[in-house]
Amino acid sequence: MALFQKLRGTPDRALSPQIGGAAGMRVAQVAAPGPVTAPRGGRQSNGLKDFVGHLGDLSHGSLLDLGPVWQTTVTFFIERGFKVYTDDLLFSWKDFLRADEERFRALALGDQTVEFSPPARAERFLSSTFQYPEHTFDAVLAWDLLDYLDPAMVSRVVGRLTDLLRPGGAILALFHSRRPETFYRYRVLDQQNFEMVFSPPLFTVDRVFQNREILNLFSRFHSSKTFVGRDQIREGLFLK
Repeated sequence: MALFQKLRGTPDRALSPQIGGAAGMRVAQVAAPGPVTAPRGGRQSNGLKDFVGHLGDLSHGSLLDLGPVWQTTVTFFIERGFKVYTDDLLFSWKDFLRADEERFRALALGDQTVEFSPPARAERFLSSTFQYPEHTFDAVLAWDLLDYLDPAMVSRVVGRLTDLLRPGGAILALFHSRRPETFYRYRVLDQQNFEMVFSPPLFTVDRVFQNREILNLFSRFHSSKTFVGRDQIREGLFLK
């Protein structure tokens, strides 16, 4: 199979190949909800600049993008020698919750065989959906994923990402300093700019992380750096 197979629609979508050494396992093939409209230009990002700079010494790394598949992002990192894998975790989580609610309603009254508490749902989702071998990736684009997840999911997702990263790996994450009025998806334009793409909202932000909370989430990382923009977005670069 060719490394990427272009699909119809907007945003650009692609199929990802099997992860080396993990026979039979494929990246979740998910599509961002549409339609979406991209504004002109990009947002300058010091976090992205340092993220790309940190990866500059790797010649054959692997990167996981936790947003929808954008051809611009894919091309940018492939040209730098990376294998790019995508897993739109927010979209997958939305689908999982919808199916879980239908399952809950279908159960007979008083049936306690399946637990539907937030921690139980988070465990079921991660055990069935977000599966990669440990130390698979050198880099992760988490974008603002954590802002939209249930509290029960946040710590579990960060823990899983930490295990997936190789030593020396990096995560780039975004955090809103206040509840955003617009839901965005993100794609890389160049080494210092990403595009914020308007999209129908999948979730709303129920909480705003304080800096100490962010550092606690990434306490297993040996280095962290944050950048606060005038648009109320805090960028975090975390090095394992």
